[in-house]
Amino acid sequence: MLDFFSKFDWAQLGVTTMVLFAVIDIVGSIPVIIKIKKDAGDISPFRATIIAFCIMIGFLLGGESILNFMGVDKSAFAVAGSFILFALALEMSLGIQINKQKEEVSPKLATVVPVAFPLIAGAGSMTTLVSLRAEYEMINVILAVVINMFVVYLVLRLTKKIEKLLGNGGIAVLEKVFGIILLAIAIKLFTENVQVLFN
Repeated sequence: MLDFFSKFDWAQLGVTTMVLFAVIDIVGSIPVIIKIKKDAGDISPFRATIIAFCIMIGFLLGGESILNFMGVDKSAFAVAGSFILFALALEMSLGIQINKQKEEVSPKLATVVPVAFPLIAGAGSMTTLVSLRAEYEMINVILAVVINMFVVYLVLRLTKKIEKLLGNGGIAVLEKVFGIILLAIAIKLFTENVQVLFN
């Protein structure tokens, strides 16, 4: 247990927190959340956050075992994850839509679907978690999830106030900035892990 906490690192925590924040993109999802609230009624910020947290931690802890069972190397999964991050970054920074699939809003389960999953704990965030696990210590990744879930809860709780404060222009600028950051991280993740595969 002491060895687990001894691997805490501020630099790793900062990077993993920023990566997850960019991938989850809860600020950029504010317009979507507002639409869901209008279509399905009010959602429970706390319940949505807890469910998303459990999904992400569960995949973080069990994802590697699943990969080993399927005979997939962590570096290979990290490279695959870098492509998904790259696609997400292009969507955010260039304003294009790569994923054409649309999720239907369920009035009774709006808190769970589509808010907790896949809006918060979606394919992008789960792929990112396993990719980060291949690169950073577990304690730092878990703490990054906790910090991001706290931010998610605040945003879900204060959605309308944040929208009024930032305005459409402010949200758009944030999305572009984090898109560029995510693009750089995707390239770094690819170059570092693809070398391991070839070696």
